Amino acid sequence: MNDRIINKDDYFIEDRQGNKINLKDLHEKILVIMDEIDRICRKNNIPYALHAGSALGAINYKGFIPWDDDIDVLVAKKDYKRLINAFKKDMSKDFIFQCFETDKRYNVLLPNMKVRSKNTYIKEVNVLLPNRCKTGDGVYIDLSWYSEVSGNKIVDQIFRTIPKLLMPIMLILDNLHLDLLLLPFKYLVDWVSRFYTFICKNSKYVSQTIAIPWEKFLKEPIFLKSDIYPFKNCEFEGRTYMTYNNPENVVHKWYGPNCTKRWNGKEWEETYPVHKRQTKHVKDINLESNKRLEKIKDQ
Repeated sequence: MNDRIINKDDYFIEDRQGNKINLKDLHEKILVIMDEIDRICRKNNIPYALHAGSALGAINYKGFIPWDDDIDVLVAKKDYKRLINAFKKDMSKDFIFQCFETDKRYNVLLPNMKVRSKNTYIKEVNVLLPNRCKTGDGVYIDLSWYSEVSGNKIVDQIFRTIPKLLMPIMLILDNLHLDLLLLPFKYLVDWVSRFYTFICKNSKYVSQTIAIPWEKFLKEPIFLKSDIYPFKNCEFEGRTYMTYNNPENVVHKWYGPNCTKRWNGKEWEETYPVHKRQTKHVKDINLESNKRLEKIKDQ
């Protein structure tokens, strides 16, 4: 068997009871959310882009990377408030969105927003930043905003270091449920992120919000604005969504020059190592209900 040729039916996740779920079934649930985001954005003339691994999947597979378990989306910061208003006005009752602007329990160290389906349940692997919003834990799409950042690495790191230094304090307060003490730190991180983008408004470089402090400390994903904008249509699982202006340039910056598939003379081969082809986010899942499955004791 050639492990460089991928069969999308070979990837599964398990719920807490050990039931195997084909990852394609999760993909179908995520696509329903993505179709709603696409519908609302096109109706309200809000450009968006498939982001990070989702953009790489569009290039390599015209859809999901077979072992990926989510979709990432971005919008320009200037369109973010319009997006929130559009979601409030046009979103179907089958979906919800969670963000700091509408719910102060939302953690600003996460992507700016999660859009969820109401009739599903998912528990993420990340135990340090659990969902505190009371509106649900459904299958989701992560949505971030992109804006201008400094091309000067020293200036850029000064601003990025602030949320990184505050992160341990915020994690402790969040997990102790000390919301009143945590809220000022959330506002501070949010303000620093927005102030940074304001002073860099004429820069030719862009990045996702610096409030997400999980990237390598001295290697942040900063891109030429011309590679990101304007967004353009792409094929994804038989649908037409949007992605970066020059997606190959962006994903090579994200994941390295060997992230895109290689032509062997007969077919395209996956270059990603076999031992790394694993889902990252799902700890427990229920695709048929918004209820958590009955907890079972570890054997």
